[in-house]
Amino acid sequence: MNSNSATPAPPVRLGRIATIIVVLVIIGLVAGLLPRWHARRSLQAEEKADSVPTVSIVSATVSKPDFSTPLPAEVEPFIQASIHAQASGYLKNWYADIGDKVTNGQLLAEIETPELDQQILQARANLDQAKAALSLSKITADRWVELLKTASVSEQETAEKTSDLALKKAAVEAADASLQRLNQLKIFDRITAPFDGTVTLRNTDIGQLINANTGPELFRLAQVNPLRVYVQVPQPLIHAIMPGQTAQLTFQELPGQIFEAKVTRTAGAVDPTSRTLQVQLEADNAHGEILSGSYAQVRFAEIPSTVPVLVLSDNALIFRAQGMQIAVVDSDNRVKLHSVTLGRDFGNTVEVLSGLNADDRVVNNPPDSIADGEQVQIAQSDDTNSPAK
Repeated sequence: MNSNSATPAPPVRLGRIATIIVVLVIIGLVAGLLPRWHARRSLQAEEKADSVPTVSIVSATVSKPDFSTPLPAEVEPFIQASIHAQASGYLKNWYADIGDKVTNGQLLAEIETPELDQQILQARANLDQAKAALSLSKITADRWVELLKTASVSEQETAEKTSDLALKKAAVEAADASLQRLNQLKIFDRITAPFDGTVTLRNTDIGQLINANTGPELFRLAQVNPLRVYVQVPQPLIHAIMPGQTAQLTFQELPGQIFEAKVTRTAGAVDPTSRTLQVQLEADNAHGEILSGSYAQVRFAEIPSTVPVLVLSDNALIFRAQGMQIAVVDSDNRVKLHSVTLGRDFGNTVEVLSGLNADDRVVNNPPDSIADGEQVQIAQSDDTNSPAK
């Protein structure tokens, strides 16, 4: 044996060293990659959270109908008529001007009708001519009837003469009817008031050419006592309005003055466009203080009502081509767009007549890009942003 040969290292010791090195490498890799993995997961979570918009929500306020709030109204005459000419000619004179009070049958104006006068003369001449022809035809027919008895003329000739007599009678009747028509038309050269009232418009003057039926109105007459008042009542209040109910009229130009009015009738149907009911009132105007055509405000007498009214912040409204809408958040925090019909506008709040429930969560100040079915997250509670009563 060679006593100087080297003794080889034990294989077990080398394996341990290799294992330690591998473990250290794995620990280094884990220590270096794990923070990056956590950072990436955190970044992805933040990006996902940022992609879901955060919105604040409001809820509608349920209140009773407010009858003290004035409603806009239009004041109109009880009777109004536009007076046109039915006879052509030239205005000879007028006898009533704007603001004048006239009575039924009172003369308003006169029209010179030279062309109509000539037509009447011609119609009279045609009637005289027809009567003369009738007289001659009657004499001839009577003579032929007598001659037929002696067989001096034929039956054919006699029948022709009697038929001509009937024709001449019809011609007389036609000429007389034409004359009567022109005489009736001649009556309209005097324009009279059809009822008691006030002249509110005079649209003619002396010498003006008047064209019957196609020309502009010459006068406008209005009966201003009593007056009709029309008001559009929102749908939540319509069941509290009934004929005989009293109301108060106020006018901006008459501060401090209150006029009484009474409900006479309603339209009986709600306008599907505005969701309002047209109500007609009647107001006494014996002193002429109220001018027809005025804008008024109506306050109805307070009537107990259990009909709820939903009031919502106007910041929640969405103005789009589809009409007025609101964005409602469902239980899954997804947006549902509802079309709504509005009632009265109170400034910061509005009445919502349809399309909204009292427990709906409505997006306040919705972004222009908000869409139906969009996922959102809630930033504030309902109570924090509910409109004040």
